[in-house]
Amino acid sequence: MTGPLADLLVLDLTRALAGPHAAMTLGDLGARVIKIEPPNGDDSRSWGPPFMDDSEHTSTYFLSANRNKESVVLDLKSPEDARLLERMVARADVLMENYRPGVLDRLGFSMDRLHELNPRLIVLSITGFGHDGPEASRAGYDQIAQGEGGIMSLTGVGAPTKVGVPIGDLVAGVNGVVGVLAALHERASTGRGRVVRTSLLAGMVGFHAFQGTRWTVAKEVPGLAGGHHPSIAPYGMFATATAPIQIACGSESLWRALCGTLGWDPAVDGFATNRERVANRPALVERLESDFASAPAEHWLALLDAAGVPSGKVRTLDDVYEWEQTRSQGLVVTVDHATLGPIELPGSPLRFDDNAYSGARETHLAPPLLGEHTEAARAEFAEA
Repeated sequence: MTGPLADLLVLDLTRALAGPHAAMTLGDLGARVIKIEPPNGDDSRSWGPPFMDDSEHTSTYFLSANRNKESVVLDLKSPEDARLLERMVARADVLMENYRPGVLDRLGFSMDRLHELNPRLIVLSITGFGHDGPEASRAGYDQIAQGEGGIMSLTGVGAPTKVGVPIGDLVAGVNGVVGVLAALHERASTGRGRVVRTSLLAGMVGFHAFQGTRWTVAKEVPGLAGGHHPSIAPYGMFATATAPIQIACGSESLWRALCGTLGWDPAVDGFATNRERVANRPALVERLESDFASAPAEHWLALLDAAGVPSGKVRTLDDVYEWEQTRSQGLVVTVDHATLGPIELPGSPLRFDDNAYSGARETHLAPPLLGEHTEAARAEFAEA
């Protein structure tokens, strides 16, 4: 193993996306991650189409969140398998779980029991709505969390719309990783582990940013943001003669640069300040798109770039993954899958120093087949 976490052993008892994404992030950073799966596997193995084989057990969904892991199948209701997990826990640094509150206790692995087995263990527990409180028992699914956490009330045009990726799951996973790394840092001085808790709800509320303070401070309930920033203008998506472009005038100097490109007077009545432009956004958008309709997107992007006005395309994913800039950042990695052969996956968002490797790993492991490493683990963690 290579990477800054290469000395860590992580047990991933999670399924679906929030927990698996968190565990994969640690794996990307070099940790050894053993994914503990029930006999029928992680639910996301069958979330498709698309599937990559005839068994409907290798979905692209599963492939997206499980690289750099080993797969060990255990039935935790089996005394033998439960004892094997106990031996694994005793040697692990981190254990991740996203069961509903109380389920792990009923399986015999309460937080107290886990720390009896290994006082240095860091436990990450991800739930849907928190481990306590009046609605702690609710199941956590991204679609529900986006709605309950307010994100859908801010997203879309005309009607609340979920984000196009499972943002509730992904944010919870990232938050979980932050908590785990903080707990590992603390353990270096205390010698003791602790339980890190987060939830899909916490992630959604924690990512409200300025939209949250619009209510908590100003008592203003934000509405659908659509394709434009609610507090800055012009800052959003605009139609051209061919394809939409995006512009971000985050300062008065950038507004003046945009006006210079278009031959406008930046002090024109109604648009002279950001406050005026936000108040008169419909008229501003209409006037900008009237000018932009005269030429294709590439024409305007070249002019805006020359003027120093932040702008860009709205790329489809095929375009993103073929884009030279994406690949230059290590954001696409190739792995050798046991049945599919060489496949490309989205890479880690982290690089270190001038290292070209995604997550600072020179090579990445393909997402495992179900139970691919079970027998090896039984031998490695056998009773003494």
